[in-house]
Amino acid sequence: MNSDTSARNALRDMELEVEAEGREWMRQRLANKLQAQVEERGAIFPPEREKSASSASRKDATANGLRGCNAKRMAREKSC
Repeated sequence: MNSDTSARNALRDMELEVEAEGREWMRQRLANKLQAQVEERGAIFPPEREKSASSASRKDATANGLRGCNAKRMAREKSC
């Protein structure tokens, strides 16, 4: 029975390997088709994100010393 179980495990491992290779092949094929379609239409993928105003305000707050341990606190003092 050991050899029978070993043979089944070997076949199962082979099956899993072939399935994984098939999934990867299909993923690459889909990526190539999508890329060809994007190039045909002249679109950029992934689309560039618009810069949000919140990221600029965070930079300003840091530059002006309004954030972090050195920030002046109005309501109460908190140790860092």
